Amino acid sequence: MGFRSAGGMLQLLVLVEKISLKVTAPDDLKGTYECAIGNFGVPQYGGTMVGFVAYPKANKKACKSFDDFDISYKAKPGAFPTFLLVDRGDCYFIKKAWNAQNAGAAAILVADDKDEPLITMDTLEESGRANYLENITIPSALITKSFGDRLKKAIDNGDMINVNLDWREALPHPDERVEYEFWTNSNDECGPKCDNQIDFVKCFKGVAKQCKSQCINHGRYCAPDPEQDFSKGYDGKDVVVQNLRQVCVFKVAKEHKKPWLGWDYVTNFVIRCPMKEKKYTKECADGVIKSFGLDHKAIDKCIGDPDADEENPLLKAEQDAQIGKDSRGDVTILPTLVINNRQYRGKLDKGAVLKALCAGFRETTEPSVCLSEDIQTNECLENNGGCWQDKAANITACKDTFCGRVCECSVVKGVKFVGDGYTHCEASGSGRCEINNGGCWKDIRDGRTYSACTMGSRDKCEDIDECKERTACQCKECKCKNTWGSYECGYSGGLLYMKEHDTCISKNGATETGWGFLWVIFFGVVAAGVAGYAVYKYRIRVYGLRDPCHHGSIHAPGQPRRCSESFSSY
Repeated sequence: MGFRSAGGMLQLLVLVEKISLKVTAPDDLKGTYECAIGNFGVPQYGGTMVGFVAYPKANKKACKSFDDFDISYKAKPGAFPTFLLVDRGDCYFIKKAWNAQNAGAAAILVADDKDEPLITMDTLEESGRANYLENITIPSALITKSFGDRLKKAIDNGDMINVNLDWREALPHPDERVEYEFWTNSNDECGPKCDNQIDFVKCFKGVAKQCKSQCINHGRYCAPDPEQDFSKGYDGKDVVVQNLRQVCVFKVAKEHKKPWLGWDYVTNFVIRCPMKEKKYTKECADGVIKSFGLDHKAIDKCIGDPDADEENPLLKAEQDAQIGKDSRGDVTILPTLVINNRQYRGKLDKGAVLKALCAGFRETTEPSVCLSEDIQTNECLENNGGCWQDKAANITACKDTFCGRVCECSVVKGVKFVGDGYTHCEASGSGRCEINNGGCWKDIRDGRTYSACTMGSRDKCEDIDECKERTACQCKECKCKNTWGSYECGYSGGLLYMKEHDTCISKNGATETGWGFLWVIFFGVVAAGVAGYAVYKYRIRVYGLRDPCHHGSIHAPGQPRRCSESFSSY
């Protein structure tokens, strides 16, 4: 950004600013061509214009008014505007543009009259007598002689030539910042051109000043003036700072695991700090922040210095996110809601937006808010959604989802069910017996519960009659009585039944069988003791005793012993 004064008005035609002219019809002319921007009129920088090319049958150099020839190029309702093609020569460029504009043309294309590189059409050749220079508003462009000849030939053949003038790449736009220089001098006696220059300086000085008041960080981040009145009220930079403060509040609230406070802040700021009441200030915003107990210093640190000549990381990230990528388009309309990297379209209504958010969850992962009656219909309530269910255990495979329902065997009380979910689900794992007895047989007899689950059988279990099959309670003193799942063994008085041995013993003394068994055990123990002692004596006689004189030596019994200071070698 700057203002420079040149020592003179000498101009060298070194660099020519060009735009693209794309022909879309007819087929033999389709393609993109270069043309030079005229230094008068109003180029549509950043935009495009679509129209069709017309070449006058008379006044082909447009040096006279087309009214003299009863020719008009005003577009009819619904029709493409006219780009008037004229020949170079005989009069000034601005004269041609002025006559074309008055005839209703939307733009003028001047075909060069000789084969040469493109040049910039300027007003320096004008003597200064033209008083219509500042009133020319249509864009102008110079095209090469060869291209002009091809256009004329196609028109003579009756072809409709559709073209698109594109100024989008006329100026570089490398980053988020625009820098400009204005070169001029103090001479005010050069006719309409100097008058136009003076008027521009008078008018633009306010914009240049106000442009700075609409931005922070030295013009990097800007917003339009909220009242569209640069002389009063708040500036665009006030809006940028408040927007940044909101982003920082959300960031800090999220870091403190309280993201909902960001929404609370925005809602309360609108109520407590409106522009119309002159409360759209930092002081009011700080009061709202403190009321929610948020870290005030962390938010100020996040905002940084709006006057610093450097990038703000948070706003830079916001700018980058605003640019579309892949299936996501640019954020050009405010407000814009983006869900799962896709822009939401429709009314900003709580119910409508919540439905859109719920539609973004993978089925069966939706939170409970997405399954409420206000949002969707629970299909599991009717015929269990056509899924498997166990009414006795109150278990179902039907899972309600935002988009409908799914039939899926689930986990109940830590027990996993397996199956297709539609006709069959079965408990599996070690805990399967905890749920409806694992689907196995179960019965209660005489106050006791019997189950086949641990045996892995689903069939009904039958009682075994141990008394009839003579597999238990068979001692001669016992009386067998069968019970469901077991048996009872009765006995006459004075006896005690030993179930593990299937025998009876007397409470006062042992039965013959019992005492015989005990005597066998006793004599067995005695015999084992005698045998062990005999082995012990035999080993002593064979291997001898340890000699107290010769440490570690062994002698045989009956042989002479001699004690000495030395060890005997054997």
